[in-house]
Amino acid sequence: MTSIPVPGLAGALESGLKPEEYALIVQRLNREPNAVELGLFSVMWSEHCSYKSSRRHLRAFPTHGKVVIQGPGENAGVVDIGDGQACVFKMESHNHPSFIEPYQGAATGVGGIMRDVFTMGARPIALLNALRFGDPADPRTRRLVSGVVSGIGGYGNCVGVPTVGGEVNFHRGYNGNILVNAMCVGLAQTDRIFYSAAPGPNLPVVYFGSKTGRDGIHGATMASAEFDAESEAKRPTVQVGDPFAEKLLIEATLELMASGAVAAIQDMGAAGLTSSSVEMAGKGGVGLELNLDRVPQREAGMSAYEMMLSESQERMLAILVPGREADAQAIFTRWGLDAAVIGRTTETGRIVLTHGGEVVCDLPLAPLTEDAPLYDRPHTAPVLRPRLDVADLSPPADWGQTLLTLIASPDLASRRWIYEQYDRHVMADSLEESDTGADAAVVRVHGTTKAVALTCDCTPRYVAADPYQGGMQAVAEAWRNLCAVGATPLAITDNLNFGNPEKPEIMGQIVAAIAGMSQACRALDFPVVSGNVSLYNETDGEAIPPTPVVGGVGLLADAARRAGYGRLKPGQSLVLLGESRGEIGASLYLREILGREDGAPPPVDLEAERAAGVLVRDLIGAGLTACVHDLSDGGLAIAAVEMALASRVGLGLAAPEGVSALGYLFGEDQGRYLLACDDVEAVRARAAAAGVACAMVGEAGGERVRAAGLFDLPLDRLREAHESWLPAYMSGAAA
Repeated sequence: MTSIPVPGLAGALESGLKPEEYALIVQRLNREPNAVELGLFSVMWSEHCSYKSSRRHLRAFPTHGKVVIQGPGENAGVVDIGDGQACVFKMESHNHPSFIEPYQGAATGVGGIMRDVFTMGARPIALLNALRFGDPADPRTRRLVSGVVSGIGGYGNCVGVPTVGGEVNFHRGYNGNILVNAMCVGLAQTDRIFYSAAPGPNLPVVYFGSKTGRDGIHGATMASAEFDAESEAKRPTVQVGDPFAEKLLIEATLELMASGAVAAIQDMGAAGLTSSSVEMAGKGGVGLELNLDRVPQREAGMSAYEMMLSESQERMLAILVPGREADAQAIFTRWGLDAAVIGRTTETGRIVLTHGGEVVCDLPLAPLTEDAPLYDRPHTAPVLRPRLDVADLSPPADWGQTLLTLIASPDLASRRWIYEQYDRHVMADSLEESDTGADAAVVRVHGTTKAVALTCDCTPRYVAADPYQGGMQAVAEAWRNLCAVGATPLAITDNLNFGNPEKPEIMGQIVAAIAGMSQACRALDFPVVSGNVSLYNETDGEAIPPTPVVGGVGLLADAARRAGYGRLKPGQSLVLLGESRGEIGASLYLREILGREDGAPPPVDLEAERAAGVLVRDLIGAGLTACVHDLSDGGLAIAAVEMALASRVGLGLAAPEGVSALGYLFGEDQGRYLLACDDVEAVRARAAAAGVACAMVGEAGGERVRAAGLFDLPLDRLREAHESWLPAYMSGAAA
């Protein structure tokens, strides 16, 4: 290895390592690493790959359950959905790349999360996304929205996997660091799940997919660092995606698996060939020898460093059953993919790389994987805001205008402009159209009467106010959204987006949010089976609002027995389930109408959440309601308007009892559902038996939305306010 330079401490610092980390590497190796070896350490020890700041806290998550087949530690989580079938799912971030190059950043985020799912042997059936953008008045926001949405649609539509749900928020806290979290869900047979651990030595290692180029080099390192004024120069670290190549890769991979030739398999995601090879060998307790001269390359003169750190897209690494190389090659040729046997597993516990006839890397695997740094970073308890009493607020002078302002605000306005750019019905199994109204997407399990329900949720303003309660609420809202369509919640994936963990106040947010999420998952039997941590989401020292996104998956045994909130019928009674106290702190009303971001968030009562969710599923299953909407942003008034608009049926809300009109209409108390029914007494009886508060709050009918003595607005005016903001903003006609 004499021709490979030794960069020393200066090179380590340039690669994103700390001085003490470089000293640890030298200690582990008993020598200084050369440039190629240092490159491997820099990406494998990055926050993005090693989870060195969060791993000890993530252990608090419940990860086992009666339906869990595979929890965290693999490419994606796996749950049993009966009949020998499994649901495979994962959520992951592509935040930094999407800010630098929004189209490709978002597109490759979609491609990468799909590979995590089909690497497990599952055919992708649905995509979701959780997007956070800056202040609409910021000059960059419109361009970022346009690029990200185009990238998601451009990739998913071309591959032929429907994008069925998601969420979008705007806040100035994301001005310098947007969030793009992508979720993919797939279906597999329970006896055909594939894993990444190399099963033994002397097995062939095959590379297949697209050729390796110089795009995305040090992408994992970039994703583990803050932004600054020079971030635009990081554009070369953003990968370039090809959805048509991804489609070929999906089909070839699934065919290869069906052939019985696969012993282990891993996609090349963050850190590319380095992470895939190191993780496969490390998990299997074997060594690895790779000849980089055999790696398919699309650019001339690539170095070993570039090949190992490239994050070129649409690539896979597989360990084959001995003697099946020719069978695998025939499949790759049929699908038009580049492929080569580039090495073999060994008994040495080391990774050895050769290039140009020379050994360019010879490292023990342990320091790259299980012996990577694990930090217990100092953290301070979050400073909590005092509860805000709704009685201390003056009522609005014009209730109707207040409602119109809220329904047209950036966080509540219709997302039609976005979702109509996504193919929501390809594969013909999406059961709820986005514009007919449902709290979770519902996708049929092809060829059966079953369906999976899918959602992703987080309320960052709650987490900022109280990370523990906000973490609980994110899980509880995912639970509610699944229950609201009639699905039994099974498990979650997550994407924990925070600022710099080296700051005690940020680490305090992380620790508290994970604790709150863990508590909710345990109380609701809603285990965590996969996830992603995205830290250092800061620009010039300003962190994003803490945003721990939860992706939830549920099961409907009979897809015909599902609910939505676009099924309101004239003459039906409106019933509110759950306790209303008028919690107004950290609410959208407070922010959008009064310009305030103070107060404690609404508390989460997990016992009450569970009782209400089970009751709602019982009512849907018994046929007592098919129109249900969970109450979240904007409270009862917004839920009622959304139900009326989705159903094209007016409604009237009764006068409040036991709570102020402001708290009644716009309070954001948790654990509540608005439902429509024909038999109020039957609903009341079941609610009483379940110990859930139940009140009749209105009736459906007409073409207006009314609240006794407070407002009376035509549906057309509400629809215009709701539908117009985003198209006007994206056309440049609105701020």
